[in-house]
Amino acid sequence: MSAEALRQQILDLVAHYHAAQWPEKPFQMGDAVPVSGKVFDAKDLQSLVDASLDFWLTTGRFAREFEARFASFMEQKHCLLVNSGSSANLLALTALTDASLGRRRLLPGDEVITCATGFPTTVNPILQNQLVPVFLDAHIPSYNMDVSRLEEAIGPRTKAIMLAHTLGNPFDLDVVMDVARRHELWVVEDCCDAVGAKYRGRSVGTFGDLATTSFYPAHHITMGEGGAVLTSNAQLRRIVESLRDWGRDCWCEPGCDNTCQKRFDWQLGELPQGYDHKYTYSRIGYNLKATDMQAAVGVSQLEKLPSFIKTRQVNFTYLRERLTSLEEYLILPEATPSSEPSWFGFPITLRDTSPKNRNEIIRVLDAAKIGTRLLFGGNLLRQPAYQGVPRRVAGPLEISDRIMGQTFWVGLYPGLDQEHLEFTTACLEDAFLRTGEFR
Repeated sequence: MSAEALRQQILDLVAHYHAAQWPEKPFQMGDAVPVSGKVFDAKDLQSLVDASLDFWLTTGRFAREFEARFASFMEQKHCLLVNSGSSANLLALTALTDASLGRRRLLPGDEVITCATGFPTTVNPILQNQLVPVFLDAHIPSYNMDVSRLEEAIGPRTKAIMLAHTLGNPFDLDVVMDVARRHELWVVEDCCDAVGAKYRGRSVGTFGDLATTSFYPAHHITMGEGGAVLTSNAQLRRIVESLRDWGRDCWCEPGCDNTCQKRFDWQLGELPQGYDHKYTYSRIGYNLKATDMQAAVGVSQLEKLPSFIKTRQVNFTYLRERLTSLEEYLILPEATPSSEPSWFGFPITLRDTSPKNRNEIIRVLDAAKIGTRLLFGGNLLRQPAYQGVPRRVAGPLEISDRIMGQTFWVGLYPGLDQEHLEFTTACLEDAFLRTGEFR
């Protein structure tokens, strides 16, 4: 048999293996209800094996296809695939420190406005670049930054805003972008939890200068590990690509040489005339590329992304309607006005009237094998890692503290159907409306 015929035979067997290894099973009492997880089918597994048979272990044909298709989906001109959402955030903000940006370049000691509540890697790149985070309080029930204090938070060294669309719910882009325009601030949209969300009918990520996404198994699509930086700014795209690829000046794809047609004609810095462009470094960079096997899974997952987003929205609506019976005790989430969220999870905050505290509630759910998560790091300024770091706090952080003590979220990802969600709501009702713990 030819290699191509053998490849097809292998891929056919992979489909049979998937059916045998992961058969569909209806929900039964006693099954776990995870808060998140990967959802994949035989085509995803086949795509992964197809890429592995190429034995092209760095970025290649699948990465190029994914970047083009995902950029189109996100309504952006450029997509740069990286090895994680955290790396995407690091690259996006680091790009704004590049010397080629002139007077708008972020310099050590410059300030970046962000939210006190969220995931650490939205904030960490600010500190890693010797910049100063300016923390604003959060808002309930949107769980995004409270924009009412944004204007007054700006100081003489404020140069950028870096915010996440919390749990897939867009932050108030009208206010943020208006302030950014008037004060000439860069905007980085962390869309790691919000792929497919829209604001005034437009994809999140297209409002700011740069956007980031994550493809960790918990997210809207998965590559296992992986992420992307998106932009429609050609200059920023070039900077991010260089930083991702060791800081090199060359833009040749792996395995390609002399794309510029003058590989041995360059003279940059203090290098000798004609120094090989492939080994010319114009930035202090990293190697944060993804592999083609990761990208192959992503290409296959893209086919399912619209249905994944729709299922998340349907599941959110079901939970929101079913839990209205508990609004005496719970603050239920609300979409930001003018937005169409692509929900990552279903956040809940206990009211002061709740007869039980958060730990009691999540213990009841845990005993029933229902997964829960806190709103990531809560008020990050109370985390051990942020003690003593350079920062400025603009106003009180009372809501961030409340979120840290009274908020949790449950799952609504596409791996859950109505039976899973009904079990979740029944357990919550049992916890509040009956005496004793759920049995």
